[in-house]
Amino acid sequence: MREALAWPGEVHELFVTEAFAERDTELVARAVAAGVPVSPVTGRAMAGLAETVTPQGIVAVCSLVDVPLADALSGSPRLVAVLVGVSDPGNAGTVIRVADAAGADAVVLAGAAVDPHNGKCVRASTGSLFHVPIARSPDVDATLSACRAAGLRLVAADGHAKSELSPHDRSVSSPTAWLFGAEAHGLPEEVTSAADEALRVPIYGSAESLNLATAATICLYATAWQQRP
Repeated sequence: MREALAWPGEVHELFVTEAFAERDTELVARAVAAGVPVSPVTGRAMAGLAETVTPQGIVAVCSLVDVPLADALSGSPRLVAVLVGVSDPGNAGTVIRVADAAGADAVVLAGAAVDPHNGKCVRASTGSLFHVPIARSPDVDATLSACRAAGLRLVAADGHAKSELSPHDRSVSSPTAWLFGAEAHGLPEEVTSAADEALRVPIYGSAESLNLATAATICLYATAWQQRP
């Protein structure tokens, strides 16, 4: 919530329980100082407003965070995460958090991907939703074309790729858009084929695979390390 309040003018109202207001007086005072209306509600009302089983006692009404694709890719981006058809909100939110941590310039939710405003996605991002530009683009081909037009090299994260990603892989040192697919099915074949390169994260032990967020962390940081000498 503190991350949302740091987003000037975009938090329109807070609903808080009496218990929360007594527990976190600093956050409530910060909202009041920013001119955000704070409305007290009962615990029962909060249960209806919140999507969680055990709500923390605060709900905010905020502006939508997504921006047009052209805006997200403006300004010569060097690292972008593209989630193609990723429908799980927890995975999407965690990758947004990872992209923020790795210094990515944008995250694009392409195709039939989850809405970034989904409550579980927002919570999984732990505030990073307010730090990195988020774009939604239902047309995957148009997304890939826009990334190329922005000077980005397309690299598909594919668990079955012939080539492995290594810690010293200079192929990802140039401006890169990493393409990630849904955890269950991966990237569609046509998307992998359209990429400039497909790389897999090597598995040295006996694990069957890595989950999406873990693989994305390795891939995005591999590029960030190469781009930040």
